[in-house]
Amino acid sequence: MFMDEARFGRISATRYCWCPKPIRPVCQAMVSQEYTYAYAAVSISDGKMDSLILPYVNGDCMQIFLDEVAARHPGNRVIMILDGAGWHRSAELKIPDNIRLINLPPYSPELNPVEHIWDELREKNFHNRVFDSIDALENHLEAALRNMENNPDLIHSIVAWPWIINAL
Repeated sequence: MFMDEARFGRISATRYCWCPKPIRPVCQAMVSQEYTYAYAAVSISDGKMDSLILPYVNGDCMQIFLDEVAARHPGNRVIMILDGAGWHRSAELKIPDNIRLINLPPYSPELNPVEHIWDELREKNFHNRVFDSIDALENHLEAALRNMENNPDLIHSIVAWPWIINAL
């Protein structure tokens, strides 16, 4: 599995949209300092995804995520490939018995296919949207992640890069 986190906040991503001439579209915009974080691990071979929404990116939240993935795959040996963020290497982490962590080379986010999951999620679910509260954002994010988790064919089409499949 490949793993990554992404920050989602009450900052709207405005972009062009179509409408008939001479109507000019109106898109709301908002900049706020409220954020939440999505954690996701994706299986390259079958497109299954495990995700959680947590309030921070730190060792405690990473531990919660690792424990959740381990609980969802009790009979499997999970090799989790992730970047070298500080909370991924925290000395306080207690890696579950059925998980082994492998770090990607430094400064190489382009090697992590989960980055493209975030792109897909933002493009399809978060453009031209304004959220009244962080709870509204988290509810929307939860629904979007659930839709992705329930569509392994879409996930597989995004993350099954030939060089990874050939390495398996």
